[in-house]
Amino acid sequence: MSDTFRLTLAQLNPTVGAIAANCDKARAAWHQAKEASSEMLALPEAFVTGYQTQDLVMRPQFFRDAMSAVETLAKDCADGPEIGIGAPYHDGENLYNAYYILKGGKIATRILKQRLPNFTVFDEERQFASADPQGPYALGPIRIGTPICEDAWYAEDVCETLAESGAEFLLIPNGSPYYRNKFDVRLNHMVGRVVETGLPLIYLNMVGGQDDQVFDGASFALNPGGELAFCMADFDEEIRHVDLIHTDDGWRIQPGHITPSIDEWELDYRAMVESLRDYMGKTGFKQVLLGLSGGIDSAIVATIAADALGPENVRCVMLPSEYTSQASLDDAKDIATRLGCTYDFVPIKEGRDAITNTLAPFFEGTQPDVTEENIQSRLRGLLLMALSNKTGAMLLTTGNKSEVAVGYATIYGDMSGGYNPIKDLYKTRVFEQCRWRNANHRDWMKGPEGEVIPVSIIDKPPSAELRPDQKDEDSLPPYDVLDAILEGLIDVEKSVAELVAEGFDKATVKKIEHLVFISEYKRFQSAPGTRLTMRSFWLDRRYPIVNRWRDDS
Repeated sequence: MSDTFRLTLAQLNPTVGAIAANCDKARAAWHQAKEASSEMLALPEAFVTGYQTQDLVMRPQFFRDAMSAVETLAKDCADGPEIGIGAPYHDGENLYNAYYILKGGKIATRILKQRLPNFTVFDEERQFASADPQGPYALGPIRIGTPICEDAWYAEDVCETLAESGAEFLLIPNGSPYYRNKFDVRLNHMVGRVVETGLPLIYLNMVGGQDDQVFDGASFALNPGGELAFCMADFDEEIRHVDLIHTDDGWRIQPGHITPSIDEWELDYRAMVESLRDYMGKTGFKQVLLGLSGGIDSAIVATIAADALGPENVRCVMLPSEYTSQASLDDAKDIATRLGCTYDFVPIKEGRDAITNTLAPFFEGTQPDVTEENIQSRLRGLLLMALSNKTGAMLLTTGNKSEVAVGYATIYGDMSGGYNPIKDLYKTRVFEQCRWRNANHRDWMKGPEGEVIPVSIIDKPPSAELRPDQKDEDSLPPYDVLDAILEGLIDVEKSVAELVAEGFDKATVKKIEHLVFISEYKRFQSAPGTRLTMRSFWLDRRYPIVNRWRDDS
């Protein structure tokens, strides 16, 4: 028996529905594996179709196209290393999330996923059938067990069965999307599987953005005892050749480069940049525009856009009214200049006067209120959408999670747009994220280094500037209080009584709870945005729009 086994790992970025292009990526990786004299090329879960496909995978012609592409890939890659690649499999009765092993021009075996995630952003029980237990497969000198993603997250289950039936090594293909501190969660689960089985393990993840989710890679390997053998890059595509050595104690993974860990501020920022970059690239848009108010939210969105696409592809538009302060005018132009983005100045007075005159007969006898404020916001939205339509640039929306949660945004106004990179970032984290970006620059950022967000924007009191001397705290608690309450209600789902017991004012908590519930219809119509937590709005948290229940604890 050979005492070495070379495996090529392809931590790559597929595109949902781009079956031919994804297979071309696999072919290119296979050629690299062949040149490296590898015995096997491994790609992530569902790589042929991209992930997540949601209900698209249930469409018969779609899964037939994917299965046909796998057969073609096998024929094209017959004279070299075997391939492991994820794709759907329909057996004539049921649809499975499968991992194909391709050898000698044919499909040598299929591993079918057993544990289907059906929580947070996952609906696999809706889309796939659960498979029965399966054993390992032989590849050259080694017997490999392949639990697919969720199969490896449970104790005394799939991995243990594979070990008991002869597996000598665990290769785990994944489509595992990012959320804050996710790597530690993965690592802890996988250490548990190594302790249970006594087997070396490789956790192979994909990279790239798909709608709200972004896959962060960070593939890694563990030897028995829980020793980290190597760790691949966060968010970057990477091809790595890995050697396993047969010892008196069994197979062991040769140590390799361990990519240094990075903090949650950099990971969150990278997630926002990559998700916007891929959303644009995979939908075909080249440029973006946004309303630049001089406030902190539009400032960080402009910066994210510049880092994702390059400043030359970002258009910033200031749309002032008589309530816009000189400080906001100065700050908006300043950040656009610092970033190197196009800056346009489009006053709304003329259009607002026309709308005011048109509505005057219908508003006669009433006092100005939020209606007039919303007209300003919706007029800005109209002008921005007109510029978007005319130029082909996608409009970005800029509401942070605090505002999205309590409805502190105008539907068909400042909520207009195709994507929102800060949708899952609470306001207090927006401030800190801006400070982090000013102090840090990385090679993956296309924007300039240095203090690109003026300190005056970070330090000024937040305001929508829709009436004289307006401040956000006129109608909301201070953001540190608001965010703490929102994290309790949304991220942890604490009761009102629990929050009051922690020291929050009951009337304030009840007000915030009410605002969260009545704003559901706005979120239902809002743009997608980067998922940073396990309680992001959309797939993570699904609440009814019509809801009369309130927590009276």
